[in-house]
Amino acid sequence: MAEELEIKLSLSPEQQVAGLCWLLGQPGSSRGPTKALVNRYYDTPGGDLNRQKVALRVRRAGDRFIQTLKTQGEFVDGAHRRQEWEWPVAEMALNPALLVDTPLGQGVDLAALSPVFETNFERQIVMLEDESGTIEVAVDAGYVMAGGAQRPLNEIEFELKSGHADGLGRRARSLAAQVPVFLNLVSKAEQGYFMAGLHAPADVSEAELSVAGFLRGLSVAWLRGEPLAVNPEALSAIEAAAGARGVSAQFEVVRRGLLSGESVPDLASSAELGQLQLALAASAP
Repeated sequence: MAEELEIKLSLSPEQQVAGLCWLLGQPGSSRGPTKALVNRYYDTPGGDLNRQKVALRVRRAGDRFIQTLKTQGEFVDGAHRRQEWEWPVAEMALNPALLVDTPLGQGVDLAALSPVFETNFERQIVMLEDESGTIEVAVDAGYVMAGGAQRPLNEIEFELKSGHADGLGRRARSLAAQVPVFLNLVSKAEQGYFMAGLHAPADVSEAELSVAGFLRGLSVAWLRGEPLAVNPEALSAIEAAAGARGVSAQFEVVRRGLLSGESVPDLASSAELGQLQLALAASAP
């Protein structure tokens, strides 16, 4: 079992190209391999894994096959911290016997697991190294597919390999100063489950609109392609946090967009939303 710490940003295809150019121009950066990845996710017909906030997949990377089990984990300073198990397997098919000694093996009918969606994309790796540590950046471009439908997938994901966790947020904020990004708390798996009709993300209560709730609510609205419905009073705590983090101007732009009913995907095309999200994430909850 390993533990991941990562920050995932969604962006347009055009901005993803600009972001990759920026990454490669950073001191201490090096271009790694490009991989074509096919990921097949499994669950029971009733979505038992999704209810437990667990993702189970088999990935084909070149001539290698890897079975992975991930928990959703927790959200810390804009990053996901979660548990992960990985096993090499012989083919693009699930090996349920490997799951018996994991927490999953105790409460799920392993014989009922079957494919529910796929994420297929090309991944460009960029390594960033400085005095604070080493970060692996995955630039993913492709699609999520379920039930004969597909939606675009364009992400830049920072994962801490060694050193201090503060480096993740610093690198992500530096990128957001150059190109519009969206701090996305919705995983690839959640997107696939949503498309497959097995995931209905919960709405965030305005009465409890903490910074963490606000960030999660933005991601849910992004997934649905909708506005985030809020009233001015519910944003008071967010306004205070934005002021404390020095992003009051960005908050004002986002606040006007939200109150005018602009959809979150449309808001994400401007630089201010990602800058606000990443600044707030460092102070969540």
